[in-house]
Amino acid sequence: MAWDDKIEFMSEKEIKELQTERLIKTVEKAYKSLFYKKKFDEVGLKPSDIKDLSDLKKIPFTTKDDLRAAYPFGMLTVDKNDIVRIHSSSGTTGKATVIAFTKKDIDTWADYVARCLYMIGMRKGDVFQNMMSYGLFTGGLGFHYGAEKLGATVIPIGGGNTAKQIRMILDFKTSFLHITPSYALHVSEEIIKDGIDPKALGLKGLIVGAEPHSEATRKKLEEIYNCPVFNSYGLSEMNGPGVGFECEYRDDPHIWEDGYIIEIVNPETGENMPDGEEGELVITSINREGMPILRYRTKDLTHIKKEKCKCGRNHKKIGRVVGRADDMLIVKGINVFPSQIEDILMSIQEVGNNYQIVVDRKEDYIDTIKIRVEISKKFFHGKLSELKNIKEKIQHSIREEIMINPEIELLEPQALPPSEGKAKRVVDLRKI
Repeated sequence: MAWDDKIEFMSEKEIKELQTERLIKTVEKAYKSLFYKKKFDEVGLKPSDIKDLSDLKKIPFTTKDDLRAAYPFGMLTVDKNDIVRIHSSSGTTGKATVIAFTKKDIDTWADYVARCLYMIGMRKGDVFQNMMSYGLFTGGLGFHYGAEKLGATVIPIGGGNTAKQIRMILDFKTSFLHITPSYALHVSEEIIKDGIDPKALGLKGLIVGAEPHSEATRKKLEEIYNCPVFNSYGLSEMNGPGVGFECEYRDDPHIWEDGYIIEIVNPETGENMPDGEEGELVITSINREGMPILRYRTKDLTHIKKEKCKCGRNHKKIGRVVGRADDMLIVKGINVFPSQIEDILMSIQEVGNNYQIVVDRKEDYIDTIKIRVEISKKFFHGKLSELKNIKEKIQHSIREEIMINPEIELLEPQALPPSEGKAKRVVDLRKI
């Protein structure tokens, strides 16, 4: 059973036919905007040149810098009086990147999120505790509207105030949490401090996102809370949450192809890459009224999975995002993604729930990397020989996997500041 059987279980042929129809209409609509008219005219492209999906590559890429340049309303395809909401992506510097929604866009977005939540087992009457920030960040309101549309009881608590979060979970018998993985780990520690086993909460599922996390972190959370943990994929430029979601098999997210066309391109050349090969994810929105975006370079590095999903849905799946083209660390000439280090750390039982990567540069211009790691309470006995063994184990594991030899600093449990939102995992002092 699905939220929308007709859409979710379309055949590949039906998906392509719908995408073609919506792409043609979207291009015609986008050309009405100041931004895309100029973009098309500069390369001599007309909307009538886009006749099928193979013509998509004729369209120039759109980047975050383009969104900044078009600020505030250069990408609108409707009268600005028809815009009912503005969101902005988080974590940017300088001029903001904003996304504008019509009433129809809000309804469509809520429907996509409801579809995602229904797919993982949420039903009318379930209690959904939304522990993400509200406001300009799309994660809070996006899930809120989707859960309400489904019929769930929503607790719009937002981020932080851990003691109150735990009280609400207990008092209202929360079924599902929407939370960052780092904060979920911190909350579990506080629950245990209160003398409660997180497994006893009776949660039906955790929905995580908003920050990179490894499969090892997911497994750790599932063990702690004794419930499935689902990975959500979304980005503000494409509405926010609801772009893609894992089904009940939790084997990477389906991208809803009735709303989005996805491509994988070589990050350096922009050339399209075949399914299965890793590259940068590019997304075109084809079901948005007020501000469609064509061929948006997400900077997310992933691949399109070739295998069919056991759930029977034909909407394409992307593999776990391994990093971003713009947050990759280069240490001593080696490309390192923070998610690689997290994957290693979370597979080591002596490691606790929090860590920090510190990159610096010596006076002789040699890069250094230090990993500050909290030890699990279970293994924190204060014996020097044990600490030495743990440090060597972590160092060896990282060196074997990613060919760098980091300095390891072991810390007492909860020595690092707890995360109540997006975790600050990397401190790159070379940029300061």
